Amino acid sequence: MSNTIAAIATPLALGGVSMIRISGDEAIKIADRIFHPSRCDSLQELEGYSASYGVVFDEQGAIDDGMALIYRAPKSYTGEDVVEISCHGGIYITKRVLRLVIEKGARLAGPGEFSKRAFLNGKLSLTQAESIMDLINSKSEQAMRSSRAQMDGALYQKIEAMKTTLLNTAGHLAAWVDYPEEEIEEIREETLLKTLQDCEKQMNHLLDTFDTGKMLREGIETAIVGKTNVGKSTLMNLLSGCEKSIVTDIAGTTRDVIEETVNLGNVILRLADTAGIRETDDFVEQKGVELSLKRIRNAGFVLAVFDYSEELNEDDRKIIQEVIACNTPTLAVVNKTDLTQKINLSYINDNFKQIVYTDQKDPFSLQRLIDAIETVLEFHQIDLSDGMIANERQRSCALRTQQALKEAVQAMEFGMTLDAVTVSIDQAIEALLELTGERVTEKVVDQVFHNFCVGK
Repeated sequence: MSNTIAAIATPLALGGVSMIRISGDEAIKIADRIFHPSRCDSLQELEGYSASYGVVFDEQGAIDDGMALIYRAPKSYTGEDVVEISCHGGIYITKRVLRLVIEKGARLAGPGEFSKRAFLNGKLSLTQAESIMDLINSKSEQAMRSSRAQMDGALYQKIEAMKTTLLNTAGHLAAWVDYPEEEIEEIREETLLKTLQDCEKQMNHLLDTFDTGKMLREGIETAIVGKTNVGKSTLMNLLSGCEKSIVTDIAGTTRDVIEETVNLGNVILRLADTAGIRETDDFVEQKGVELSLKRIRNAGFVLAVFDYSEELNEDDRKIIQEVIACNTPTLAVVNKTDLTQKINLSYINDNFKQIVYTDQKDPFSLQRLIDAIETVLEFHQIDLSDGMIANERQRSCALRTQQALKEAVQAMEFGMTLDAVTVSIDQAIEALLELTGERVTEKVVDQVFHNFCVGK
């Protein structure tokens, strides 16, 4: 099987330009068999980081004109010779050029195989490679900037610093225990304990970033709750920018949970417009109310909606008690402020730290709402340049590191032998090496890159 791979690296759809990427020892030779450059006789004459306009041809003659970009090993994305042929963005033409490349000696790349080669050739750490797909899938400015920081090595650098500290510590312990006759600096238990405690704190902090990173990438499960006819569906439609929920003056119109993902500036919300919470004899509506209460308990964020023009009743108070009991970040939305006030605002102020006032006729209501949501969720406090745990694989490795460091600290505090401490330190190092990909099974590597798109 050919060691040179090829794939379409742009979306397979109509567009101005498409690009076919080729990587491997034979990349330039294979490209030469289908591309005639205008500036020289052969692509093999071109230096790395150079390009030439030319013609893509087959046995019958020219089929398209385009550009060929040359990258020579090891100064390429994959660390191998790479050619990127850009042609016109027709679906047939793009597939035809790829077919020619395959016919001339390349094989079709698997999902993420270009990035996998970059990892295997030492161009990327595993955490950096994983951040590439996060960057591609970014749905907001903050998600993009966070992924970019991980691509630049923010997480890897933190792990590398901790790993170096633990490796030096383990090496010193091993030398001191194994070669007592040598003049090796004695291990000071207070210093060793502090080193381990500092590493444990750093790992605790990194694990705390997992929820933040997940929130940036995937959005926040958000429940819009309130009694019937307070304006939940209107709020859902306002945030969605379209009519997702039916809006009427009839109480109990929403019987089920209606969901939508929306991007509000720096925040991605996975909205759920729930049924109005009230006492009812309607069996179907009862089920909707049960779902609403369940949403409150499972949500990561709650928009609690109240009617400015009505007095608070038992249904309102039940919602407030439920939200307080869950201790979930909540924004109180006081709706219909264009009508005469009847609501007891003092009661709302006593129970909610953050309140926003809205009116569907007010064009500034949406921006006030977005600003209030960002304040409650404290997005302005997130350091996007900081290293973050990005996925479950990384989190699993970090948890194992945390547990090993905790055991090492406990061993020190319980007065156990340094051999026992060393065992725990070694376990922490193993988990960190797996996190960065320096010591990881082929199965894990395959699983990471299996989630990539073909051509990346």
